[in-house]
Amino acid sequence: MNLKSRDLVLISMFAALTAVGAFIRIPLPIVPFTLQYFFCALGAILLGAKRGAIAQILYVAIGLIGIPVFTQGGGPQYIFKPTFGYLLGFIVGAYIIGIISEKLKDVTVKNIFIACVCGLGAIYVLGLIYMYIVMNFYLGKAYSVWKVVAIGFLPFIGGDLVLTLLISLVGVRVIPILNKLGLMD
Repeated sequence: MNLKSRDLVLISMFAALTAVGAFIRIPLPIVPFTLQYFFCALGAILLGAKRGAIAQILYVAIGLIGIPVFTQGGGPQYIFKPTFGYLLGFIVGAYIIGIISEKLKDVTVKNIFIACVCGLGAIYVLGLIYMYIVMNFYLGKAYSVWKVVAIGFLPFIGGDLVLTLLISLVGVRVIPILNKLGLMD
């Protein structure tokens, strides 16, 4: 993949927006509700699969080197946090959303919504599996699959679906404008 200067700026911008989204949050036990997913998905729709995923890789890398861009700080020890799987999920989710978005023949709210739900599913699957493993095998707490789902999925899915609708409404308006300006290549 040959990245232009414009690509690097956009990738960096969405990595920074995801970091900002980490601090726009509603604190809940173990997993806070944030706007990270909003910027992850919006970046994937506007940048495409590869650049959207690279933005999330950059975001995670910046946090792992110690810059406190995650909801609870940063540093390499963050991989032992129960929520780190969601950060990995942002990378995969952005790629999935981007792939589906790139293949859309019609840019509609419904199509963007479906793309985002597919990516959101990947984020949740990775996040929940990682949380289960960390809680049970690293932290030594006996968490059933259902308890992990109750903590890491049920409180958030409604809000994330509302965000998905918002992303779809924004995307359907912004994509044609960016296409006219030649910025969606």
